[in-house]
Amino acid sequence: MTSSPLVRVAAVQAEPVVLDRDATVTKACRLIAEAGKAGARVIVFPETFIPTYVNGRVWGRALATFGTDRARRAFTRLWEQSVEIGSASTERLGRAAREAGAVVVMGLHERAGNSLYNSILFLGADGNVLGVHRKLIPTNHERMVWAMGDGSTLKVFDTPVGRIGGLICWENWMPLARYALYAQGEQIHVASTADDGEMAAVSARHIAFEGRVYVISVCMILRRASYPADFELADELAAAGDLLESGGSVIAGPDGKLLAGPLVGEEGILYADLDLGRLVGDRQLLDVTGHYARPDVLQLVVDTTAREPVVTRSTR
Repeated sequence: MTSSPLVRVAAVQAEPVVLDRDATVTKACRLIAEAGKAGARVIVFPETFIPTYVNGRVWGRALATFGTDRARRAFTRLWEQSVEIGSASTERLGRAAREAGAVVVMGLHERAGNSLYNSILFLGADGNVLGVHRKLIPTNHERMVWAMGDGSTLKVFDTPVGRIGGLICWENWMPLARYALYAQGEQIHVASTADDGEMAAVSARHIAFEGRVYVISVCMILRRASYPADFELADELAAAGDLLESGGSVIAGPDGKLLAGPLVGEEGILYADLDLGRLVGDRQLLDVTGHYARPDVLQLVVDTTAREPVVTRSTR
């Protein structure tokens, strides 16, 4: 038996240029090029890397003060710096992916209709958009920022370097969402996150072992000093501490063991070489959607209907 060619993957633990979409895209393109030169064929960025994560100690506290002018102005700035799929921003990221010859998975604030979504954008190595996953249920304070996604974006993408899917942050603790991806033959699972605690690494290892998949869990670095000087929520920011997000990114193998990381407190790129050929053997003992499933007892139904915004039309 011969092993399959190894696939080098990269977890990019970096800090965005906070609330500056274009500058963050420029930084992302540079990091994609760096990882591509190092041989990475899958390059993953953190949750809402563009233009930054809405940390609860800052945004949550401010947005909970119902209807204040400061909160409205901060949200407006976030909206203006968010990304529309098919815009110049995603075209630039697509060119970077094509030049690197890599699949790129980018966390971003997606602007669609009148709403913001917490999304991960999947770009093929040819630079084209494979698809977008929108976070199904924003967590706690996030519900004041993002609309909810739907089952139409629970997809695994078949690429020349493996079948890739992903969930965002605490979505990874939703058993049925994980199962929906396992059942599509997922091989590489992306867990883009803003959770920099120990349990994020524990979750990555568990998902890898449960699904017999490789897991790339990526969190950003975010410092208070990196916010713009005229940030609207200065009072909350001042009380939040110096380091808002400390990273903790890891890459885990299908036996639950870490292949790289955790990387804590600094920017950097983690690399690992994945042997997708070993997944068949790893699933000999445990295949939760195959021989270890009991479809006669347990079944998952996924509503893949896209929920379009409701438009009210006059009957006159």
